[in-house]
Amino acid sequence: MPHDHDDHHTHDLGFAHDLPRMIGRRRLLALMGGIGVVGLAGGPAAALECVALPWETAGPYPADGSNVKDGQVVNALTQDGVIRTDLRTSFGTLTPVADGLQLDLELTLVNADGCKPLEGYAIYLWHCDTTGNYSLYDITDANYLRGVGIADGEGKVRFTTIFPGCYDGRWPHFHFEIFGSIEAAVSGEASVLTAQIALPEADCADVYAADSRYANGTRNLGRISLSSDNVFKDNSADEIAQQTLALTGEPQTGYAGTLTIPVDLTAERSAGGMMAPPDGMGVGGPPPDLPSS
Repeated sequence: MPHDHDDHHTHDLGFAHDLPRMIGRRRLLALMGGIGVVGLAGGPAAALECVALPWETAGPYPADGSNVKDGQVVNALTQDGVIRTDLRTSFGTLTPVADGLQLDLELTLVNADGCKPLEGYAIYLWHCDTTGNYSLYDITDANYLRGVGIADGEGKVRFTTIFPGCYDGRWPHFHFEIFGSIEAAVSGEASVLTAQIALPEADCADVYAADSRYANGTRNLGRISLSSDNVFKDNSADEIAQQTLALTGEPQTGYAGTLTIPVDLTAERSAGGMMAPPDGMGVGGPPPDLPSS
């Protein structure tokens, strides 16, 4: 099922311009295990490694109360059980469980100004299933692969979920919103950051080739790149490196992923971060089909 989840952006200097620096930086982050520099000595090195993530669109499937389906407001944040660590199960009154390769996430929320942990902040994370469908929209009787976590004293939030699939037209990714408190998250107050997480190409290719549950993954991954993705393509090399998940594991046994998410608490909410429907999608209507390519 094709999706057009996100707004298109104007590209500046081009991905080819950024690629050499991006590769070096991404390798450095991977060697650091994706934990950023919160646990290091600090000082000037910390500032260099703490790149604020850019605001991105929430897309048409946030289930955060900002849009509707079939005339009904869709809001998982007000449902009992949304604060959790295992995103594979549905919660509240729903029971379906998402099938897929296990992925354990450790996300570290920090203030981009100084890389200090954002203790007590909340993150709402959501993503598609193995073939690109979203709960509460494509799959109306499930609300899995969505959940809210609270940052501990080190700014860390942990989730157990599945490896996302790759649907036609988008690079494999997670969506998230960060809130100043758990109360703000569940009441739907404005997020302090709405953005997305990219997955590494090599790991995605390995999973999609090895696991039959990702039936369309190999084909769709071959039709997209970070340079053509309509969300990530206009980000700088440093931004792409900062928002790319560091993964360890194997397609046969599962993966662990780590990422530090620096938040610019002084940034203005951008158009990409506003949770309006993307171009071509009216409120309450389905997303438009992608053009064939």
